Amino acid sequence: MQLDPQAAEGHGDLVTDGEYENYELTLEWNISKEGNSGIIFGVHEDPQFDATYLTGMEMQVLDNKDASDNKKANHLAGSLYDMIAPSKDVCKPAGEWNKVKLRKKDGQLTFWLNGTQIVDVKMGSDEWNKVLADSKFKNWKGFAQYPKGHIALQDHGHLVSYRNIKLKQL
Repeated sequence: MQLDPQAAEGHGDLVTDGEYENYELTLEWNISKEGNSGIIFGVHEDPQFDATYLTGMEMQVLDNKDASDNKKANHLAGSLYDMIAPSKDVCKPAGEWNKVKLRKKDGQLTFWLNGTQIVDVKMGSDEWNKVLADSKFKNWKGFAQYPKGHIALQDHGHLVSYRNIKLKQL
């Protein structure tokens, strides 16, 4: 599957029909040079929120080398966007496939990229509260407030491909 901003007018994020609370998502992504996108989860649908990122947290999908949003460690590929940097840079360059495993179980978020665990945090913990308070989301009404939500593949204006998408409820 490919999100191509040149393909059609009115494009947007791809969002699951169902809502999920405890799950493991695995997939592979491949981003174009300078590309920026994300896997957004915990998305709450409500007319007051007109974008998935307003309520959902994001595992960043990024060309770490050439994307303009590569200046902060917690904005790099695999990060819990603007909150927790990946513990190790294991991202493959633009044009190559990266393998993701994202697990959310009873509020514990664990991310793997290319077989390496890079993020592990418990929602609501002291660590969580600190990184949230230090992020741009600290005053966003509704952000990360819903234990159950949709999962979205973000259309952020760059060519990005996804394959081997599997979702297992835990």
